[in-house]
Amino acid sequence: MSKIDMKNLGFSEKFAAESSFYRNLFVGRVASQYKNYYKVINVNGELTAEISGKFRFDAMKLSDYPAVGDFVMLDRNEDTEGNAIIHHVLKRKSAFVRKAAGTSNDEQIVAANIDTVFICMSLNNDFNLRRIERYLGVAWDSQAIPVIVLTKADLCTDLSQKLSQIDAIACGVDVLVTSSLTNDGFLSVKKYLDIGRTVAFIGSSGVGKSTLINKLIGENAFATQQVRNDDKGRHTTTRRELIVLPSGGVVIDTPGMRELGLEGIDLSKTFADIDELSTKCKFHDCTHNCEPNCAVQRAISDGSLPKERFENYLKLQKEAKYEGLNSKQIETEKFAVMFADVGGMKNARRFAKEKNKQR
Repeated sequence: MSKIDMKNLGFSEKFAAESSFYRNLFVGRVASQYKNYYKVINVNGELTAEISGKFRFDAMKLSDYPAVGDFVMLDRNEDTEGNAIIHHVLKRKSAFVRKAAGTSNDEQIVAANIDTVFICMSLNNDFNLRRIERYLGVAWDSQAIPVIVLTKADLCTDLSQKLSQIDAIACGVDVLVTSSLTNDGFLSVKKYLDIGRTVAFIGSSGVGKSTLINKLIGENAFATQQVRNDDKGRHTTTRRELIVLPSGGVVIDTPGMRELGLEGIDLSKTFADIDELSTKCKFHDCTHNCEPNCAVQRAISDGSLPKERFENYLKLQKEAKYEGLNSKQIETEKFAVMFADVGGMKNARRFAKEKNKQR
């Protein structure tokens, strides 16, 4: 049986240097997770692993646990004598992060050590500039490089107009146009893959992620489904999985946007134009609402900044602020904002008491 080249899996000199501190342990990369068990790829192939008792005891938060794409240190490199034991997770160079379920502020890693993020969106009724802005924020925050992949070009009648709209909100980001009817799109995506490179696909269900991945793999590894009559996709990806490509490199497929959430979303790069305008406002803490000499509102008035883009910026800011809070905490935050100019929560409580007395 031929050995697997760990360098093709993205095992760089940086990871090698860190792993050298763990003597008598072996390197593997997490390919998938099933409850408390992990499928890990190493030089000898795949093996099943679980974390050690000490690892579980020392873990302070969910993000300390292994995730798909992580490089881990194992007690063995062969699938013999039971499950392998994971003792350490090597430092991540990039990661998709989401809030964990519940009321805590704990974070969970969706996928790790990604070089390029393909943001997939179809050119039919699924096309949505506001959603692209949202995906770009998540991608930039992960520390990976985003690339926009537009699918189903054969169904689009105004391609040049849509490309112009994307160029206005994603300056400097590569945009690829693909169609399932030809191999051109598949080849343009393939150019970003190479030995040691890891790419991830994100996007709504039904936009063609699985079709592209199947072409890269060379087989129907992922189920594909047509969109429904209302042009909304059916969910076909139910878990994250890392796959080694025969031509070199690694691909990670992820479920839809709800899987990622908005934790730590990087709006500064996605909305760099608004941040730049903010520096020209009269007041450094301008809310861009009703202050005089507001550069943002001036740009909206003269048409250089679309009002919808600014509204989406405010919406994402608010969602990121409330992400992970329970209903009571969200209510407290909203009251604090409402009464910020007149003493904050203290006056909010006084207002609530007076209102109750009047009932």
